Amino acid sequence: VLVPTMSGKAASNRMLAAMVATACPVEMERNWNQKPKSNIKICNANDYQLAARSMLSKPLYEYLASGTDDEQTLSENESAFKDWYLRPRVMRPVGNVTTDTYLFGQKLSMPVFISPAGVHALCDEQNGECASARACGRVGAMFGLSQHATRSIEQVADATQGKTNLWYQSYILKDREMTLRLVKRAANAGYKGIFLTVDSVRFGFREADARNGWNALPEPHRLVNYDDEVSRISPGTKKAWLAPEASGVDKTKIYSGEEDAWDQNTEQLFEQNPTWEDVKWLKEEACKDIPLVVKGIMTAEDATEAVNAGVDGVMVSNHGGRGLDGALAAIDALPEVVEAVGGKVPILLDGGIRRGTDVLKALALGATAVGIGKPIFFALAVGGEEAVVDLLSMLQRETEAAMAICGCEKVADVRRSLVTRRPNGGSHAGKYVRSKL
Repeated sequence: VLVPTMSGKAASNRMLAAMVATACPVEMERNWNQKPKSNIKICNANDYQLAARSMLSKPLYEYLASGTDDEQTLSENESAFKDWYLRPRVMRPVGNVTTDTYLFGQKLSMPVFISPAGVHALCDEQNGECASARACGRVGAMFGLSQHATRSIEQVADATQGKTNLWYQSYILKDREMTLRLVKRAANAGYKGIFLTVDSVRFGFREADARNGWNALPEPHRLVNYDDEVSRISPGTKKAWLAPEASGVDKTKIYSGEEDAWDQNTEQLFEQNPTWEDVKWLKEEACKDIPLVVKGIMTAEDATEAVNAGVDGVMVSNHGGRGLDGALAAIDALPEVVEAVGGKVPILLDGGIRRGTDVLKALALGATAVGIGKPIFFALAVGGEEAVVDLLSMLQRETEAAMAICGCEKVADVRRSLVTRRPNGGSHAGKYVRSKL
């Protein structure tokens, strides 16, 4: 049975949940181990996506897998890595090869981390982000918790018991006091750094969500960090605080399903007139003692602005192809950012990482570490925490093998000379082909 397409102002959250539950049946209302089993043998990150596609409902799978507009940037985030070639060096000792990495003085087992991305409970209803964070702790990787998580800042900290290197991701909200409170909650809970996403004054429109009626977060899921903020307000002031006139934002709209695609219901929370002064403000008010990394930098000009604003790091990202379609692939934007920063601060990257060779190419082009997003959701859907451990372990093994074959015994041995652009400047892909979900 197909989920009916909605037009105009879509149905309410409750109506959507009921409609999808009747039509699909939706896996998000069951634990992952009750889903249909996949017969696909998992050998790499892409296998998890193939397996998840066979297990998840069409609306949920396409919400996770899709990009905006024609999905050019979504597609090229992955394919652009194939335009960069490795130049292996031989006859070098690699008997003690290690992927250990240091970021802001923090030791990581690999230069791969989980990028902040919201609503993990859509794929692991019982544990949500707690499962992903625990998996990172088990393999020694860093975990980024999204502001739009389905488990709170404190819940994730409690679940990991100090065994995971936790970072928190923030937006500049129209409600500046809430922005500060959320970041300070993370610092107080022991998070070791802050990602500030700066590319989301508006969200891109994902046509797959509109066609599938994915216009609200299905019940019982909530963006719990916002709910916690509401719960901390006295009953006498709560009604006024929720009203649009309190900060120009109707905070109840994020669950309303008024728009055709869900992200358009949440984007109205974000400041749409930001400046670099806002970055300085957040650093001064809430991040004096922990590193602040701006996420969403795609040009040399903005990288320079970020460094001048006093950030501790820069993250090259196009929001996984879910923001502006037609933007450069992240790996192709990396070289100009690296040149502009000039070694003043570490540079991170996410977007399109699927193989250990992708990791190595990014490191050679100047990244300190790389994040993964979509593959985490697919692994959670297939096998929860254990599958995320397996996914991260596979990427570590692939990275270690690629390093050894290229003559690099440690991450510090990786140099720019290790990669070259495709000969003759040609493209492996030829004519652009829309991404296939």
